[in-house]
Amino acid sequence: MTAWLVAARPATLLASVSPVLVGSGLAAGDGVFRWDAFAITLLTAMLLNVAVNFANDASDHARGADGVHRIGPPRAVASGLLSSRQVWAGTAVVLALAGAGGIYLAAISGWVVIAIGAAAVLALLAYTGGPWPYGYHGLGELFVFGFFGPAAVVGSRYVHDATIPADAWLLAIPVGLLVTAILVVNNVRDLETDRAAGKRTLAVLIGRTPTRMLFAVLVLGAFAAIGALGGLGVVDRGALIALAAVPLAIGPVRAVATEAEGEGLIAVLKATARLHLVVGLLLAAGLAL
Repeated sequence: MTAWLVAARPATLLASVSPVLVGSGLAAGDGVFRWDAFAITLLTAMLLNVAVNFANDASDHARGADGVHRIGPPRAVASGLLSSRQVWAGTAVVLALAGAGGIYLAAISGWVVIAIGAAAVLALLAYTGGPWPYGYHGLGELFVFGFFGPAAVVGSRYVHDATIPADAWLLAIPVGLLVTAILVVNNVRDLETDRAAGKRTLAVLIGRTPTRMLFAVLVLGAFAAIGALGGLGVVDRGALIALAAVPLAIGPVRAVATEAEGEGLIAVLKATARLHLVVGLLLAAGLAL
């Protein structure tokens, strides 16, 4: 069981929770919230997150990206805790469970859920796997923004009553920016080892200083978007409560701007994930109430 927890990387699963909270908060504010839709969507989103972690564990090992100098939590295959065959089998099981959740959600809402789910499965398998893994070509941030931002928030709102109000698209922007910031910290931390392994992440392609600047733009841009959308009344002003999380952003932005070594960024990665979750919780509460 410990080996599977290592492969699942539980700490990263927070990234899939926040967008579901925001989409469900919108549904509650609109008076169409369904507990079954919320619970199944949350479980399915987390299962897809586990699947991408399993797939990345096996694929990165196969491509030599998890060498002895890797910084961060251990990987199951590289550490010898599980074989690649076991991890791929686990990926198939988790995807089957997620598929069952998707079928239920499609039954209560519509085919859009199946389309989103199918696209998500293709994206998670191609992130570090397949003939042209886009995570190795500087496109990881773009896909993370798309699937953990608009796709997740809009999909989480859609399952409640099969509608997609404009504010779901708009609020997906700050959610997507913050989850992308999590990946950026991860790639700054792993910049040297990724470069040595031939993994051309965006951080490797543009360098450490521009990536640090990108992190600040993503985090501060998320709060600017919330302030503008709520302040101008484009979305419900209850969203403005999320600005209470601004103090939690100061530490990570400062640390990424000044921290030179990868080891020191492990705590920043956790703090950024925590920030993403807190913002999601506040947004959901403000929109629901």
